[in-house]
Amino acid sequence: MKVTSIGLKNGVFDDKYGKRGPEISIPFQIEDAPENTKSFAFLFEDKDAIPVCGFSFIHWVGWNLTRNEVYEGESETAHDFISGYHSRSKEMKEHYVGMAPPDKDHIYELHVYALDCMIDLDEHHYFNDLYWKMEGHILEEAVLKGIYKV
Repeated sequence: MKVTSIGLKNGVFDDKYGKRGPEISIPFQIEDAPENTKSFAFLFEDKDAIPVCGFSFIHWVGWNLTRNEVYEGESETAHDFISGYHSRSKEMKEHYVGMAPPDKDHIYELHVYALDCMIDLDEHHYFNDLYWKMEGHILEEAVLKGIYKV
């Protein structure tokens, strides 16, 4: 399985997906999913945030995606998959929070999981809830990495 994004050029995410833009959610495409895939789940995170805030910062998490493409800005508009809570959900109602490295260029990772089932969770959940529901159902994982500059 492979995941790509038109929002990533030469390994760098476009400004519009972070603090120098309108902070719309990134687009991505999934290719060569396993044959028995029923849905996809995804996590967009910043492990470089650990020294800054003490944890890997989750910018977007979603599940029950049944198509192989997500368009830019769909975190708020799509009704055919679920976006859960990100790391700042108590402060913000949006499902996606843009990239905003405070100290240096950060590497952001989009993890896409091919699952053999749909996930029984509504949007009022964090990645940890999704993680435990996915256990034993992950057919394959693909990771896309890119930099967002300070």
